[in-house]
Amino acid sequence: MFNKHFLFVVVMVVCSGWILAQNNTNSPYTRFGYGELIENYTAEQRAMGGIAIAGRNPLSINTVNPASYTSVDSLTFMFDVGLSGLISQFQDPQGVNKKFTSNLEYISLQFPFTRWMAFSAGMLPYSFSGYSFYRSDSIAVYHPDQTDRYAKYTQSFSGNGGVSQVYAGLSFNLFNQLALGVNAYYMFGEVNNRRSNVFTTTGYESSTQDNSIVVSNYRFRYGLQYYRVFAKKHDVKVGFIFENKAPLGGESMQINTGVPTDTINFTNNFDLPMTFGGGINYTFNEKITIGIDYVTQQWADARFYNKTDSLANHSKLSIGAEYIPDIRGRNYSDRIRYRAGFTTSEPYYKVAGNVQPRNFGISFGVGLPLRTSNTLINASVEYGKVGERSLFREDYFKFTLNATFSENWFFKRKL
Repeated sequence: MFNKHFLFVVVMVVCSGWILAQNNTNSPYTRFGYGELIENYTAEQRAMGGIAIAGRNPLSINTVNPASYTSVDSLTFMFDVGLSGLISQFQDPQGVNKKFTSNLEYISLQFPFTRWMAFSAGMLPYSFSGYSFYRSDSIAVYHPDQTDRYAKYTQSFSGNGGVSQVYAGLSFNLFNQLALGVNAYYMFGEVNNRRSNVFTTTGYESSTQDNSIVVSNYRFRYGLQYYRVFAKKHDVKVGFIFENKAPLGGESMQINTGVPTDTINFTNNFDLPMTFGGGINYTFNEKITIGIDYVTQQWADARFYNKTDSLANHSKLSIGAEYIPDIRGRNYSDRIRYRAGFTTSEPYYKVAGNVQPRNFGISFGVGLPLRTSNTLINASVEYGKVGERSLFREDYFKFTLNATFSENWFFKRKL
């Protein structure tokens, strides 16, 4: 059975690599900051609006809170891979445009060291930038030997790249009701942005500005979870995560051609924000789970090109629920997990120096257990909006699929 599962994992990863190579343009909002920050949720968590901080599911890997790793039993090895597809509709006063992109979301694994200590590792995205758009305009110019006239130009913007991260995490159980954990991340990648002004009227010099941020740095996340069952039917879990503000290692370069022509190098002019989050989950009789998460990131205090006024504080509120008819039922339909959620958040970037309106999203999904193993297939669909129609709005549908393979590796087989 494991050989079949392992082969399926390999096929998914190979296909994911091909899908990742197809990812090109996305939202123009990825032009700002480090691009779109990727929230490392599984399809299970996305279907529930992104609640994850208090999550302790023995059939899934929760990288959001490293304290959750000890939820796995002492004999199980777990492997998880996630894929996503995104359909976006962009709308501004000039018209409507649609895009489709797809991605490998993450790869992670988890296994126990002892009954009270567990380990997880994998690769996760941190941010993604991919866009290409332009606009044509004209400016009034004056020449002493002639009347006022207009010089026409085309202003174009394009960008690509992103930041990835490899993580390793450790979790400890204390007193059978408390877990502590830590994730260490190595971040790497490059984000490129280009802006150009090309005059179509003769006599005026065009200009181009290329910016690149190359990241190579470490960061840490700390997690805590308290979990307890009351009167056999009431299961309560509370979780917290924390990341301290820290410099974002790496370097940046700005190349200007045309007017002016120069090269500017930046070093140690970027920060990662202080992050804090809390969540609570309540489960009744192993059937109904409801939860709420709140996360805040202090981006307004983080340097971006050595300035602290370019980015804005980010906060996110998530509410979600799950229903399982009968987790031990004989009928397959009894063990299907039905999920729904809602989320609202503030963008971490500014546009023209202005803080952007809140985004929102709703989500639905299912968890499908395989009949012959503990493997769980999760699928989710999200609808959300970013921005506003008067300036630029994105409406999107995101589809996420992940498979968590659980196998009993750590036991002695009888001959």
